[in-house]
Amino acid sequence: RTIPRMSADHDLDIEVEVETRPMWFAGEAQDLNEILGNLLENACKWAEARVRICARQTAKRILIKIGDDGPGIDPRQHLTALRRGVRLDEQKPGSGLGLAIAQDLARLYGGTLELGQSPWGGLEVLVDLPAAAD
Repeated sequence: RTIPRMSADHDLDIEVEVETRPMWFAGEAQDLNEILGNLLENACKWAEARVRICARQTAKRILIKIGDDGPGIDPRQHLTALRRGVRLDEQKPGSGLGLAIAQDLARLYGGTLELGQSPWGGLEVLVDLPAAAD
């Protein structure tokens, strides 16, 4: 429901690759929504034409990757980009809080958030979160 609104500014090819079996996050639904909402908003804002969302669950973890074909972030600036209120590029609107909030929430649940480069050269964010027991 959220993705079409985020990509309304420009036509994006959004690829979703999610396991068919249900995945259960060991945490509050609104916190997962906040993490994913911030990351998807960034991806849709900076993408030129493509965004990819992948999610899978192992026995104890949920692994989510969100990547785009935008300009990306220089690897030397990854730690800086995760700081609250930091904006590396002010060409587009934003507060500089999204990545920091997503990382804080992931850490709250014993998870991690890492920045990397997508296969298309843009930013890829890998989030590792605890899965609820079956």
